[in-house]
Amino acid sequence: MAKESVKAREIKRQKLVAKYATKRAALIEAGDYIGLQKLPKNASPVRLHNRCKLTGRPKGYMRQFGISRINFREMALAGLIPGITKASW
Repeated sequence: MAKESVKAREIKRQKLVAKYATKRAALIEAGDYIGLQKLPKNASPVRLHNRCKLTGRPKGYMRQFGISRINFREMALAGLIPGITKASW
């Protein structure tokens, strides 16, 4: 499980990216790279990292479900994810 401070930092980055999205798009369209450099570093969408919604795990993230592969497997085997069954042949 990730530390709460790491999860909070990631949420803070998401808010900053959303706040500056329109301004960033306008600066890129205008070609004003000096103006882009004056924006906060964490306002760049490249700095975002997908994390598991349940545990905050940064690796093994499954975009379709928003959780890590470990939680996905546990939930799928428990029958908590509709439409997912274990393969058998």
